[in-house]
Amino acid sequence: MRKVEAIIRPDRLQAVQDALDALGSSGVTVTEVLGCGRQRGYTEMYRGTRVNISLQRKVKVEAVVVDARVEAVVEAIVGAARTGEIGDGKIFILPVDEAVRIRTGERGDGTIHHLEQEHWGH
Repeated sequence: MRKVEAIIRPDRLQAVQDALDALGSSGVTVTEVLGCGRQRGYTEMYRGTRVNISLQRKVKVEAVVVDARVEAVVEAIVGAARTGEIGDGKIFILPVDEAVRIRTGERGDGTIHHLEQEHWGH
């Protein structure tokens, strides 16, 4: 299993959710985050003074998937999140040793499978 973490633009979240849902990978965690990278930030005027804003609002989407589905999930996120501009985000892939479903105590790959597509976000 792998954990796929994607830091994306907030306005691309729905497209990413739809792309993951189409793959049947609807189990995700979404967090609003602040960060900076190549996009750096921006300058704005506040009460007549220039202020440098270095942290950008982003969304972190996390999904744990079986190894065989990692590449498809990454491609779906890239396709849905890409605008071609600086600040589109990053994807990180981390190993997951074990997953446990709390309700049943079930362990392993079966804990991250969904019986059918969820069609959420519509």
